[in-house]
Amino acid sequence: MWVHFNCMGWADDAALNLGARQNGNGLRTLTTRESHSESREECQIETGGYVMNKVVVLGTGPSGLTAAIYLARANMEPLVIEGAQPGGQLTTTTEVENFPGFPEGVMGPELMDKMRQQAERFGAKFQRGWVSKVDLSSRPFKLFIGDNEVVETETLIISTGASAKLLGIPGEKESIGLGVSTCATCDGFFFRGKKLLVVGGGDSAMEEANFLTRFASEVKVVHRRDQLRASKIMQERARANEKITWALDYTPLEVIREGQGVKGLKVRNNQTGEEEVIEADGVFVAIGHKPNTDFLEGQVETDELGYIRVVPGSTRTSVPGVFACGDVQDKTYRQAITAAGSGCMAALDCERYLEGSATHEWGFK
Repeated sequence: MWVHFNCMGWADDAALNLGARQNGNGLRTLTTRESHSESREECQIETGGYVMNKVVVLGTGPSGLTAAIYLARANMEPLVIEGAQPGGQLTTTTEVENFPGFPEGVMGPELMDKMRQQAERFGAKFQRGWVSKVDLSSRPFKLFIGDNEVVETETLIISTGASAKLLGIPGEKESIGLGVSTCATCDGFFFRGKKLLVVGGGDSAMEEANFLTRFASEVKVVHRRDQLRASKIMQERARANEKITWALDYTPLEVIREGQGVKGLKVRNNQTGEEEVIEADGVFVAIGHKPNTDFLEGQVETDELGYIRVVPGSTRTSVPGVFACGDVQDKTYRQAITAAGSGCMAALDCERYLEGSATHEWGFK
């Protein structure tokens, strides 16, 4: 696909360094730079606002950034679109101790920043924006960003992650990483010898509670119903654990903060209506995750929970040329390292796909 430019000057086609942005007319503009000059010129695409890319990566968590690193090193010139939370869920955590290569641990935001810098070093381009919908009916695929911007791409890597469901009570969201967590595997170690609460009544809550007893002195499960939703075997394992106690038929009302930490959880006894504060050093919310796939509007096959289905042993989805990696297709592990590994897989799958079936000429004229 050749794109014609109406330029205010001339630049060496082979030396164009393209960075897109939107002008006041709703058309895309590209900044061009000559290889031997610091001067910049602006050109306007005469295609109604479309920009063509070899590959676009949606999301900047560990999976998306790893995909960007591999793609950029392979000269695939990936465009990475980062949404409302650049860096993904790791930017809301404090210290990460289980990511290889950091024997002293690393802060979540720092890890994500280093991964982004690595991708940028090899030529990955980043654009802020919220993809509201996509058109995957034919190639090139179309991504609709905001109200009037459209990006075209030959291939697409979806790494939009899965968001932990929260209770929506006061003190919860602002305490994430400061005593409130949604990942026992990630943060349990930091609560050694502490009293913890696990909110939830399903299999995830039982699994989290059992895991946290490796570190905590006591784990209390808080559930708003008088019966658990967890499978029988998961309930039996939790009830057999002497470190686990129960607060069933209690509705969480507010996370009580103290300084830079958590003091406890205010709850209401559903039988009596009385309110009380259950003291604890940490609160783990385990009421499930929601994959960020609503914008796909059913164009890619998902399971009953909304997680993208991929061909086993790969990141290929039901749509040729569309790949998925990270938590958006993983409801089992949900770890930074497994997400990064699947990001590598997606980049390699995408590269091989383009080598075998790309039909468009890459370049501008």
